[in-house]
Amino acid sequence: MGLFDMFKGNAPLEMNPRRALVVSLVYCMGSDGEIDPEEVGHLVSVLGRRASREELDGCLKYARGTPPDSFLAEVTPKLNQQQRLCILLNMIDSAMADGEAEQGERDLIIRFQQAFGFDDATLRPYFEALTAKNSRSVLDA
Repeated sequence: MGLFDMFKGNAPLEMNPRRALVVSLVYCMGSDGEIDPEEVGHLVSVLGRRASREELDGCLKYARGTPPDSFLAEVTPKLNQQQRLCILLNMIDSAMADGEAEQGERDLIIRFQQAFGFDDATLRPYFEALTAKNSRSVLDA
């Protein structure tokens, strides 16, 4: 243990599927360089009713200190296919919430898609549903 390890603080974050979702969303939301206050509120809701500020801070700290590829290598074997799909769809929905996913978000989602083992054909119906869900311009017609 080096001297600067003392500044890291708490024990390492124990990864579970819900925390994996939060960390994945942090990567996605932060791909544009900042996380907005509304996005933080969404992260808290994803953690659930019993979540604490410390748990959210642990997820944020983990995401800041762990590159996405290292996270994927750690978490992918711990998740089943339904959990991987849930995380990926939440990332896509988050990226598309403002109408269009930015290039950084797209690149990150593709990395997760590949690591989680989903091809485009499998995701196409879900993607089309999310596109329709987020196409709010049809409400102005």
